[in-house]
Amino acid sequence: MLLEGSCHCRAVTFTVESHTPYPYNHCYCGKCRKTSGAGYSINIMANADSLKVDGDEHLGVYRSAHNHRERYDEDGLGFSRLYFCRQCSSQLWVHSLEYPQWIYPRVGAIDTPLPTPSTRTHLMLAFKPDWVPTHAGESDREFKHYPDEGIEQWHRRHRLWVD
Repeated sequence: MLLEGSCHCRAVTFTVESHTPYPYNHCYCGKCRKTSGAGYSINIMANADSLKVDGDEHLGVYRSAHNHRERYDEDGLGFSRLYFCRQCSSQLWVHSLEYPQWIYPRVGAIDTPLPTPSTRTHLMLAFKPDWVPTHAGESDREFKHYPDEGIEQWHRRHRLWVD
């Protein structure tokens, strides 16, 4: 599925192909919460080699120096890179050197209508502050840390993989 995305001020626009466009994965880890400015973040997965960006001169990159799970490079910075617009600060996608074939667009940056998942996964709940509600539905799954099932496996199990 071709996804189109942009920042708030539209200085950066992008397209990317995704086999896994259902925004079902709500992450409550400190990095996702704090960088998104919300109680959680929702990422989907796309093919990194399909990414096309207009306005890349406006991109900034944040590399965290602390994460509960992340590995670090020789500079002591995390393998994950969070791309954002330097003009308006909109988060656009995450790319990790551990999984170079994927990028993880932030669903708030996607302009293409996304399909609605029938169930959601709430993960990293061990890091969720008490004031953040999960709004978990009856069929939703909750995990203190990472689930054993990744984004690709979830889409395949639900027969939602998009070719």
